[in-house]
Amino acid sequence: MTPSTLDINPFLPSNIDDPYPLYDVLRREHPVYRIPDTDFYLVSTWELVTEAVSRTEDFSSNLTGVLVRTPDGSALTFDMDSGGQAVHVLATADEPDHQHQRKLVLPTLVAKRIRALEPTMLEYTQQLWDNGFDGRQIEWVTSVADTLPLQMVATLIGLPAHDVPQLLEWSYDSTELLSGIVTAERLTDVVTSAAELTGYLYSKFREARAHPVDDLLGDLVRCCDAGELSEDVAVLMLVQLVGAGGESTAGLIANSARLLAERPEIQIQLREDPMLLGAFLEETLRLESPFRGHHRHVNADTTLGGVALPAGSHLILLWGSANRDPESFAEPQVMNLDRANLRAHFAFGKGTHFCVGAALARLEAKTAIAVLLENSSHVSVDSQSPPRWVPSMFVRRHQSLHLAVTG
Repeated sequence: MTPSTLDINPFLPSNIDDPYPLYDVLRREHPVYRIPDTDFYLVSTWELVTEAVSRTEDFSSNLTGVLVRTPDGSALTFDMDSGGQAVHVLATADEPDHQHQRKLVLPTLVAKRIRALEPTMLEYTQQLWDNGFDGRQIEWVTSVADTLPLQMVATLIGLPAHDVPQLLEWSYDSTELLSGIVTAERLTDVVTSAAELTGYLYSKFREARAHPVDDLLGDLVRCCDAGELSEDVAVLMLVQLVGAGGESTAGLIANSARLLAERPEIQIQLREDPMLLGAFLEETLRLESPFRGHHRHVNADTTLGGVALPAGSHLILLWGSANRDPESFAEPQVMNLDRANLRAHFAFGKGTHFCVGAALARLEAKTAIAVLLENSSHVSVDSQSPPRWVPSMFVRRHQSLHLAVTG
């Protein structure tokens, strides 16, 4: 096999903007790749990502470090664990804490509550469309994709609708900390935003403690009062739900709209048979995973794929690469609505850490794309305004997406 001539530097703007050629090379030539001069390793094949997820004793879900770029372009590790004192919740928690916390938030996110939210979601999405569509085009990200998910998360948690714009700013800044390319200069701003979001949620939690109602805040208050949870853990769970719940679904809603706009044949299929919308969204999740990957902490000296991993080092499990591995998906670059293993992707994680908000995310995306299809006869990407991506190794989310729409 002839080695690739592609520069496999994951920090290159071209590899950030379009990571898939890089992922192809990593899977073929460096399935466990150490980022030079760091203790971070990229894991890219379906087989090894699956193995790493299952080896929970070796690879902790605790988020103990993130990459930060220095002025000379090199990278260093920013400690997220405070010398082992950090509190880890939900996606970054290990057992038994993870399952305990998961059971506390799931009642608010189960099908009954989500179904009850569906009419409001549809009405709100149509309102966003009406406000954003000028008769010829719509900037889909700011009009719909960014706002809808966080509004629904705020509703489920019990946060005021008028706080959503500020929540959006805080949550996107907070996730930027995980981007892998945040600069030392920018670090202060994103850490400040994370602290302000946490402070805001502390205040809302204490308000709810005085007057609990039937929402997630109320559920968590009752858990704290029953001694099942500390206030600190409850608030950190809310921080994660606001950050991840908005970020990942915004990525899915914009990714699906762009893939639809680029594929007129898929549009025809969906307009003729709306029942295929679910399959379309699963292929979108596989082809453009909203979270490109997740972190793992190496607990003790071990190996993965024949590569030695020292204790204290970090893995980034590349969902976006594993989801395009030809060993698991035939013709992985092709959108195939008849694919036999449609839901086998890693876009929502795997195993015990499967995303608690997956059903909500799917419904929000289904609602958004249904509104797009119902209000148009044809959609394409505006040739005058190419799509732009948020620069990140962690998320796959559009910064802007201008759609040309025929009514």
